[in-house]
Amino acid sequence: MKSALHEVLLIKTGELALKGLNRGTFEAILMKNLRYRLKPLGPCTLRKAQSAIYVEPESPSFDMDEASDRVSKVFGIAAYSRACVVEKEIGAILEAAASYLADELADAGTFKVEAKRSDKSFPLQSPAICEQAGGYLLERFPHLRVDVHAPDVLVMIEIRDFGAYIHARQLPGAGGMPVGSAGRAGLLISGGIDSPVAGYMMAKRGVELCCIHFASPPYTSERAEMKVVSLLEQVAAYAGHMELHIVPFTHIQEEIQRSCPEDLFTIIMRRFMMRIATEIGRAEGCGALVTGESVGQVASQTIPALACTDAAAGLPVFRPLIGMDKEEIIAVSRRIDTFDISIQPYEDCCTVFTPRHPRTRPKLEKVLEAEAALDAPALIAQAVQGVRRRSI
Repeated sequence: MKSALHEVLLIKTGELALKGLNRGTFEAILMKNLRYRLKPLGPCTLRKAQSAIYVEPESPSFDMDEASDRVSKVFGIAAYSRACVVEKEIGAILEAAASYLADELADAGTFKVEAKRSDKSFPLQSPAICEQAGGYLLERFPHLRVDVHAPDVLVMIEIRDFGAYIHARQLPGAGGMPVGSAGRAGLLISGGIDSPVAGYMMAKRGVELCCIHFASPPYTSERAEMKVVSLLEQVAAYAGHMELHIVPFTHIQEEIQRSCPEDLFTIIMRRFMMRIATEIGRAEGCGALVTGESVGQVASQTIPALACTDAAAGLPVFRPLIGMDKEEIIAVSRRIDTFDISIQPYEDCCTVFTPRHPRTRPKLEKVLEAEAALDAPALIAQAVQGVRRRSI
């Protein structure tokens, strides 16, 4: 592609088109998210029209490769493409198509031209644009032949309000809804495979994430905490800016181990996590909590165990992975580049105090009876007071 041509990013929204009277609100959030993601690359202009968003660089130093990568991870985008924009004159359009797509066409064996004429004042209709462009490109690239079913290169010509846009095949966007359009939730994040994927999936539905991690020094190391930070940095490529709340959990775990039956330890521990996460979540304006649990994956994730855990939560608990198996979760973690970090051998607080024979079908009354040996309000208040924060 030749840099002399004026190049832009042409972004198409998906679900947002179905939002009716609320569509403007969702589009405004998407525009805000795009500005945030693209700001480090330098000045650029964003504008929307005709169900599309245009990103126009204001400086030659603007990195279009990096911009494309960032845009590909912004939720709320159905498809995007790098395009050159020229005046709405057929001669300029034909020359730009041949010049801008020269590398792709030179390496291809077949091509097809598609045209869309949103600006109905343009004198040529779409079939005529395709005919003239196809003939011109065959003259410029005589090795090519037309294939309307499965072409190597699809040449797109769009006649829009602000000019004529030429690009190759559109690339798929991240889909979903703009982050921040569906409220805010507290993500209980560990160093494992599941919780980063759960956060990614909730962000895809427009949920802004506030992250909560339970640390148990000296049983867990600083490297375990840095592992969580690294995981969230990968998730942030999709979910945007997040605040991480690091909860000191050692004293609570030691008290549970000292005072409660071993087979109920994990359930009671998770109930304390829910109580603390509820306190933090409410203070941060969260309307729900998010976990990476999947039915039957481990002893604490049976239906009776999940019911006992939820009974301690003061906010709704969302579990986007609840019906997924491990291979499905791993496939997503590989796609979002968290898998290799998740399998690093740094333990989190959930694995350090694992009982030998955990109860898989706990009864809530027995759990409450065991918890009565603990001063839960004091333990929770102490943990919340000791929370550390860091930005991701």
